[in-house]
Amino acid sequence: MSDEGSLCRTYSATCLGMDVVRVTVEVSITMGVGLFLVGLPDNAVRESLLRVTTAMQRNGFSIPGRKTVINLAPADIRKEGSGHDAAIAVAMLSASGQMFFPQPERYLIMGELSLDGKLRKVRGALPIAVQAAHMGYEFLVFPRDSAPEASWAEGVRVFGVSDLQEMAVVLGGGREAEAYEVRHREYRPFPEAAACDFSDVAGQPFARRGLEIAASGGHNVLLSGPPGSGKSLMSKCMASILPPMTREEALETSMIYSVAGLLHDGSGLLLRRPCRAPHHTASTVSVVGGGARAMPGEISLAHNGVLCLDEIAQFSPSTLDVLRQPLEDRKIVISRARYKVTYPASFMLVASMNPCPCGYAGEQDGRCTCSPGMIHRYRNRVSGPLLDRIDLNINVRQVDYSVMSAFPEAEGSREIAVRVAAARDIQHRRFEGEGIHTNAQMLPCHLQRYCRIGKKEMDLLQKLMDSYRLSARGYVRVLKVARTIADMAGSVEIESGHISEAVQYRFPENV
Repeated sequence: MSDEGSLCRTYSATCLGMDVVRVTVEVSITMGVGLFLVGLPDNAVRESLLRVTTAMQRNGFSIPGRKTVINLAPADIRKEGSGHDAAIAVAMLSASGQMFFPQPERYLIMGELSLDGKLRKVRGALPIAVQAAHMGYEFLVFPRDSAPEASWAEGVRVFGVSDLQEMAVVLGGGREAEAYEVRHREYRPFPEAAACDFSDVAGQPFARRGLEIAASGGHNVLLSGPPGSGKSLMSKCMASILPPMTREEALETSMIYSVAGLLHDGSGLLLRRPCRAPHHTASTVSVVGGGARAMPGEISLAHNGVLCLDEIAQFSPSTLDVLRQPLEDRKIVISRARYKVTYPASFMLVASMNPCPCGYAGEQDGRCTCSPGMIHRYRNRVSGPLLDRIDLNINVRQVDYSVMSAFPEAEGSREIAVRVAAARDIQHRRFEGEGIHTNAQMLPCHLQRYCRIGKKEMDLLQKLMDSYRLSARGYVRVLKVARTIADMAGSVEIESGHISEAVQYRFPENV
């Protein structure tokens, strides 16, 4: 090493929400004494010096006996987590001449080091790998446990290593490195698995039809009825009739779970649609996301799947009101003093509630003991603006004893799922290249193109708007539901019957 010292650069990355920022690790070894880490590191990154130096010594490497400065650039972005350990170690070993690393600009290196030199799994491997190809990297080096996630990215070669010794082999290039390469796999989605099946639901033809419409178009739905009428059971059955995710949807959703560190099954990809069901005591931050590290919340973890809010009126009104913007924009922007991140949140809301505190308002047997004021306050816990964003409102009635005792053979989820898949297939072909997947996701430009109606249907819709005082948002959502009903019927055009049924589910108590 010359008196001027040596300088080496390696590259890692960090996730700011779903955005990936490249981190350049610069190590300078010059005359002097000391080991310094700069570049706005958090506590986990600052502690990496002890992990890295201990791991190097235990694997037969030496600590440079000169002044060693480690810089993490860009210096104006806080570096969080322990995923930069491996890149720091490689830069130190290369700068000190202990590791041969001929082309560092072609590699992106991630991994947390244990004290014996083993590499531990890191968060965000999938989004980092997907963005690495756009950044121009050819090779990715990840811990062996994170490599299955990264292997789903296209345009890059992924290597999974267990420790510093294997990393030295991979970074040195040559045929020996091929033993650690993780091959890309073909996407094969699993059929939806659910604990409940619609064959377990007795009666309720109106609700079953409404839930099938909701699943076919990805629409939000609210079930309202007395205790024991089957609201919770039917909500749980929704997952059993949804079609498998496409590869694009699976990647989108899996990247969110990767950032949250929730991809534990070893496949590296979420193969089933998520179904999230937070308890009504969940905090606002846990539902929408945020916290010290800007983690995704339940609404983002339900992306491309279902968010079940059982007994929605028991949730905090402030928590429910923050759902209004994600339901409209299908994303959540989390702004705090230290960060501003955006997570996707395109989910299907399936909510249920009782009609009053005791649960029996509207029943013919007169069991309800609630005063009008109590009922009014209870229902007002779910605000009007939130209800306006729900496409289908379904009143669920108690099932007659004669129906229950007969044990009828109800249509099962498998048969319903076939029809739902056929309707979704029509939408998939319709919206190919549009960036959306279902009718519920249509924007105003899509409505003009795919929801045109004739004069007869327009007159009917105008009459219904005047009768029920539909808002502009309600008008749009009725059109979207009518488009889904038309797709289920195999109709190219939206007809009067489709509009009438859509309105029926928006105002079921008035029709």
